[in-house]
Amino acid sequence: MVPYKVFSGTSSRYLAEKISKELNCSLGQMNVERFADGEFSVSYEESIRGYHVFLIQSTIPNADNLIELLLMIDAAKRASAKSIIAVIPYFGWARQDRKDKPRVAIGAKLVADLLSSAGINRLITMDLHADQIQGFFDVPVDHLYGSSVFIEEMKTWDLENAVIATPDVGGTKRANAYAKHLNMPMVICYKLRQKANEISSMEIIGDVSGMDVILVDDIVDTAGTISKAANLMISKGARSVRAIASHPVMSDPASMRIDQSSLSEIIFTDSIPYSKKSEKVKIISVAKLFATAILRVCNNESISSLYLI
Repeated sequence: MVPYKVFSGTSSRYLAEKISKELNCSLGQMNVERFADGEFSVSYEESIRGYHVFLIQSTIPNADNLIELLLMIDAAKRASAKSIIAVIPYFGWARQDRKDKPRVAIGAKLVADLLSSAGINRLITMDLHADQIQGFFDVPVDHLYGSSVFIEEMKTWDLENAVIATPDVGGTKRANAYAKHLNMPMVICYKLRQKANEISSMEIIGDVSGMDVILVDDIVDTAGTISKAANLMISKGARSVRAIASHPVMSDPASMRIDQSSLSEIIFTDSIPYSKKSEKVKIISVAKLFATAILRVCNNESISSLYLI
């Protein structure tokens, strides 16, 4: 096995430390020097020549996190790393995956091009907003799913009459995968937007009367959609509503909306740091999932067994 080293960007160090603990290795030494005007530079404080180098960094806003990752990649390339693997638990700009109106950028493709041009040899990520983003890359993409950790959490719930639900039509494929695996029925919320982050109307396709609803999503940003869906489910006779979502973007006023909604609880992964406190929010770790993927990449082993659903 080619030796490997794991390094972390600034915003994802909390997760990188958990991953390195699962790998039984220490995080590599790296220095990020910041100048008075906001510019920064990256340097490795140890040799990485001939190593597989894993760079852990979610590209959450602001853009500094993406630029820092790009500098980490470039520095590793110039330091003669054998291969450079970007580990991006949350791939930002993924919602800009198509040209849905005239004269707009396709941000996900642009970010993919930037990462490829910087010099990555492989990408490991989780629960992309759209599966087709994998095709934006000319390097191998290991697309992990948070379903394995969510399924284990759901086994602890005592639900008599559960139904899987999606808060919007775009998440139908994801919700259907859970419904098939768990042998549960599925309902769909259909929403109309007048503009981004603002819902004008929402309707339910299916019956939730007397049911324990489990909403499934990938990203919760302002929590407008998932809160409105939960409230609508209760108004239509649902007995309880819970939610699982991979990435807690949770822009203000998301935490307040979650607290004031009909949700009993919402489960996120730690792909993004969530600092605001809410009694309804629970965070579960995907460190072991990423650690296993890293080891299998180093050993040239299949990771398909990690795909529960």
